[in-house]
Amino acid sequence: MGALAGFVRFAEAVNDYVGRVVAWLTLATVLICATVVFIRYALHTGFVWMQELYVWTHAAAFMLGAGYTLMANKHVRVDILYARASPVKQAWLDLISTFVFLFPWIFLLIYFTWPHVTNSWAIWETSSQVGGMPGLYIMKTIILAFAGLMLLQGLAMVGRCILVINGLGHLAPPRAIAGLGE
Repeated sequence: MGALAGFVRFAEAVNDYVGRVVAWLTLATVLICATVVFIRYALHTGFVWMQELYVWTHAAAFMLGAGYTLMANKHVRVDILYARASPVKQAWLDLISTFVFLFPWIFLLIYFTWPHVTNSWAIWETSSQVGGMPGLYIMKTIILAFAGLMLLQGLAMVGRCILVINGLGHLAPPRAIAGLGE
């Protein structure tokens, strides 16, 4: 079980690091958007690539930060049963919902996205807008990175649940390691 706890620690460290790094994309999004507005209304001009850039930075922050959000338990949850459950019952609910909802969705996303990403890389796809951003293939790849980070965190959740269910929750790394507290 020590190896399982080590995997949980590793997976959560990856999502913690990625989440903290991409959080800065939110600031970039706001600054780019403000610049677009200033250029448009003060200078009466605009750049299509810049308008696309703040949409892309927002999308990247959202998708790459989703694993961190799941790790921090800040995703949307209906607490009808969960809030009143014991930690072991919560672990069972998390385990079942991860296998029933998260994993199938992630595998379908990867299955249906993979051909689009590989085709996009094959043609070095760019924006369809004249003057738009180059490198649309990178944005499409972020969808696969999103799926990978969510899958990694889902596996970490399964590991954490197994530890808690078996009475070994103390082996699971505390959430404070990720700076999250309980």
